[in-house]
Amino acid sequence: MEIVTTIRHEVLTLPAARPGPDNPLPALRPLDELHRIEDRDKKDLPRDMARQIGYAPLHSLLPVPVRDGYDRDRAPRSLDALVIENDRLRATVLPGLGGRIASLVHKPTGRELLYVNPVFQPANFALNGAWFSGGIEWNIGATGHTTLSCTPVHAARVPAPDGGEMLRLWEWERLRDLPFQVDLWLPDGSDFLYVGARIRNPHERQTPTYWWSNIAVPEDCRVLAPAEEAYHFGYEQRLRRVPVPEYDGVDRTYPPNSTYAADYFYEVPEERRRWIAALDGDGHGLVQTSTDTLRGRKLFVWGGGPGGRSWQQWLTEPGTGGYCEIQAGLARTQLEHVRLEPESEVSWLEAYGPFEARREGEWGAVLDEAEARLEGVLPRADVDTAYAAWLPYADTEPGERLAAGSGWGALEVLRAGWKLPGTPFDESTLGEEQEPWLRLLRAGSFPEPPGSRPPGGTLVARH
Repeated sequence: MEIVTTIRHEVLTLPAARPGPDNPLPALRPLDELHRIEDRDKKDLPRDMARQIGYAPLHSLLPVPVRDGYDRDRAPRSLDALVIENDRLRATVLPGLGGRIASLVHKPTGRELLYVNPVFQPANFALNGAWFSGGIEWNIGATGHTTLSCTPVHAARVPAPDGGEMLRLWEWERLRDLPFQVDLWLPDGSDFLYVGARIRNPHERQTPTYWWSNIAVPEDCRVLAPAEEAYHFGYEQRLRRVPVPEYDGVDRTYPPNSTYAADYFYEVPEERRRWIAALDGDGHGLVQTSTDTLRGRKLFVWGGGPGGRSWQQWLTEPGTGGYCEIQAGLARTQLEHVRLEPESEVSWLEAYGPFEARREGEWGAVLDEAEARLEGVLPRADVDTAYAAWLPYADTEPGERLAAGSGWGALEVLRAGWKLPGTPFDESTLGEEQEPWLRLLRAGSFPEPPGSRPPGGTLVARH
């Protein structure tokens, strides 16, 4: 069979603010954590959920710097992009901005399946500051938007299970000191983008981890997920179990119906397939599904009140359409962190594609019909089979390098002598920030910074 999937470079030009430099001062101030809940809400939670909510909360950003040098002076600027495409789908990836999928287009219909921000405008939403809205982001680290939101990641071509090519993204997450990878795979003729993801713990100690795939979609939609209940978090330190779809007299599966910003973490029964979809008024939209390891599903809404509207406009051009987020994560909620055992890993496979279903009617019937339709276009067994096919390729060494990330992973690999097949952290990626620490590692002394320059990147670890 002829494989027609292609990967190529592209340049996006759009009104963009300058991201600016990192703050040279170490982030010593404790985090002002919004995602706390009162003890009275914990006693009625499932035991594993309550335990994970109390497990290893993040108290500091160290060693990650604060990214607060951005501005709002938008002008036409170029962003490097990588495009992976078959005859059905085209995905545009931004390796310089955390590997964000900026666009996912279904070619036969010409439909854009995501919310695409027409500008690049950072705002203070990532754990370390600069974050921007739109597309699909890979949230790893701790509760909140990843510190890699506006940071380059490594990218390369790798062989795909069907004989074609995949686009591999990988980087070292510094808050939890863990390497991860994301493999984007578009089988020939497939209407679905497969995403194989893996987080590894090379340490001889247990480590907390966190993952949520965050998908921005136009907010004028209805969100379907196979749940009759959800955990509602309204950023007021309360976590309440509420019915789905209607809560407090309002159907909350329609994002425009909410007044205030809120998270709805859907309680998907153990035996149900993991999926979530956002459908417009005609019943067209995007569906995301996965192997069962990625258990959580979530809807985030800004709300139609003045605060939500202001934030939506602050993040893009006033007068453009708003967005909501549908998400998938390792735990039930984003208040939880998951234990990763020593010298172990966790991996899963996701699928993203166009979807069409009836969205109106009695909730249970709507869900059953939508799930049957999903089973018709992408059977649950096929997702498991694709995961099994991808897994042996997760260790395949990359071919042509397409983008370079940071040198922090290379420094850790040099220090510890780890072997991490499939995600090479090469010494060639070491940069100016790592140079003093490399000197300390090799010569046993730490050089003084020249002149009055700040001392550079910080490290915080026992070694």
